[in-house]
Parts: sequence; structure tokens; C-alpha cells
Amino acid sequence: MNYGLSDEHHMIADTVRAFVEKEIYPHEELVERTGEVPQEIAQEIKRKTLALGFYACNFPESVGCAGLNHLEFALVERELGRGSMALNHFFGRPQNILMACEGDQVERYLMPAVRGERMDALAMTEPGAGSDVRGMKCAAHREGGDWVVNGTKHFISGAEHADFIIVFIATGEDQTDKGPKKRITAFLVDRGTPGFTIRDGYKSVSHRGYKNMILDFDDCRLPDAQVLGEVDGGFEVMNTWLYATRITVATMSVGRARRVFNYALTYAAEREQFGQKIGKFQGVSFQLANMITEIDAADLLTLASADRLDKGLPANREIASAKLYASEMLARVTDAAIQIHGGMGLMDDYPLERFWRDARVERIWDGTSEIQRHIISRDLLRALGA
Repeated sequence: MNYGLSDEHHMIADTVRAFVEKEIYPHEELVERTGEVPQEIAQEIKRKTLALGFYACNFPESVGCAGLNHLEFALVERELGRGSMALNHFFGRPQNILMACEGDQVERYLMPAVRGERMDALAMTEPGAGSDVRGMKCAAHREGGDWVVNGTKHFISGAEHADFIIVFIATGEDQTDKGPKKRITAFLVDRGTPGFTIRDGYKSVSHRGYKNMILDFDDCRLPDAQVLGEVDGGFEVMNTWLYATRITVATMSVGRARRVFNYALTYAAEREQFGQKIGKFQGVSFQLANMITEIDAADLLTLASADRLDKGLPANREIASAKLYASEMLARVTDAAIQIHGGMGLMDDYPLERFWRDARVERIWDGTSEIQRHIISRDLLRALGA
């Protein structure tokens, strides 16, 4: 799997993979069992990532970071995908959207985030507004020169560790031929702001220890200084910076699939039945062939979409294709790995049942498979004027 990768590219991937194997793998069983990441472990991972020079490596050199391009960062995320998301969270990849910070926001939010001094989280989803972002009910209105926010966000990853949250909030509504259309604004909201609370979310079977939280706003007052980007310009900020999250899901799905595949391959080469290694039976060997073919295809599709971004080419459809295919590939690969292991695949003696559970959410968050198919088909049809 070279895809024209340079020695530097391989060095990046090898370095991150070694870090994950040494610093992440040993703690996974604890996190899986307790559903928590001990603070001392979290801080140790952050400290070692900073020492390695990879903290906030998705940010440019102009703010003191590694300045990896999209392809290079995809390689980082791919290798991180091999490990627990709860632990990898402290490897530190702040939201790229913070590059939209201006004025005092740079020293209050952007620079502390990339230096590892403050952690951020992103809040968009609501109980009644998931894929339909414009259906959000969390809203703000003007009062006494401030914005007064009321509403709820949920499924907010990383909020329990965040010092501040980037929150998308409805700030008005326009009447169009197709009905009401919400105007959206991004706000920077500090933990501890009066009227803003963070509480425990739902208990998920996927990615234990990587919690989802609920955010409540009850007459929370925010000054204009907390607006990220322009008022009513939330969609522009989203479209400028948030496309990369779909590449992240795709790359991490590839990394996790490779780890799962290695378990299946090793087991097939060692397990004996009917006097021979089970890998010699076509029922197993052909599954292995299908698995590695799909993994390689997803890897190439994902790296190609990242490469298009680096070349300044349109990549919306390609990114959607990568997210769709890689997330669904991971589901097939984890299921096949369990089948190869037989009953033992479902026992917690092996981590396969964990990967199987974790894989399910990849087809939902950062845009469901159905949304990705909508993006892909719309792009194809628009070219023909349909």
C-alpha cells in the first residue's frame, strides 16, 4: 500500500503506529472494563504526544504546529484508528475550525488549544436535529447587546474533558420558497459560563470510555466576542473546516480494520481443525482474500480523497465515498474476523467483540451512510443538470 507515498510519509505512519502500540494498547483493557480514562494516563499520553511533536499536527506551522497536509494527517489518523478512541483523544487533534479565530480569540482559544493547554469539543447534534442541521432548535436571540441561548445539544464527544465548546446555534430564520430556513452561527462557549451545563449522556456499546455528553443552555448569555466567524455565517465556517471529519472516520476505519485483519490472519495460520490449519480451507482463505482487498480499496479511496484536497481539487463526493465505503467495510471485516474465530470471537478473551461493537457507530456519526449516498448521488446528477 504505497500510493506513491514518500519515505517521510512512511516515517509518519510508522511513528504513530509505534506510539499507539506502545502507549495506547496497554491501557485499552482497563478503559474497556471501567469505561473511564484515568487522569494520570490521559496526561501521560498528552505529554508524550507533545514531546513527539505530533500534538495538533493538523494545524499549520504559522501557529507553531507540524503543519501536516491532508494526506499526511490522514496517515496519522489511520494509525490512531488502530487504538482506543477514548485514549487516542489525548493524542490531541483540536478542531481545525479554530483557525477561524480572530482578534482576542486567537490567544484565548486557538493558541492554548494547539499548545495542549486547553481542550475543545464540537457541538452540533440535537435530539431532534442530527443529519438535518437546519432543524436545530437550540437558538439564540439578541437581548441587551448579548446573545441569550436556550436549548440542548447531545451526542457531544469529548465534552467531559473540554475547557470550551464550539457550538452551532440558530440565530434567526429566513422565509424561502422551500419554507423556513435557519440561520446558524458558531459560538465559543467556556465551561462554567452561567446558564451552560455539561452532563452525562447515554451509555453506548461503541467506544467505551469515549463518552457522549449532553449540553444544556438556560438563558446563557454570550457576548459578540464569543462568535466564531460571522454572525449567521455558521454554514460557511462548517463548509470551510469540517469536511475533514469524514476523512477521519474513513481513515480510522481503515486502521482498525487492519488491526482486526491481523488477528484473523494469525488465527487462521495457527488454528487447526480436521488435521490442518484452518487457513487452508477455502471457506476461511477466501474470506481473508476478500477482507484484505476491501481494506486496501478503502485505504486507497481515502488517501486519494485527502490528496485531492491537497491539490485544491473538488473532493466532496470523493470524501463521501471514502467515508461510506470505509465505514461499511469495517463492519464486514469485523464480522468476518469473528466468524473465522468461531465462538471465541465473541468472548472477551479477544478484543474482536469490542471492535465489532465499535464498528457499528462509524456508519452513523459524521454523516450517516444514507447522507453520504445522498451527497454522492447529488454530485453525479447535478453534473447532468438533474
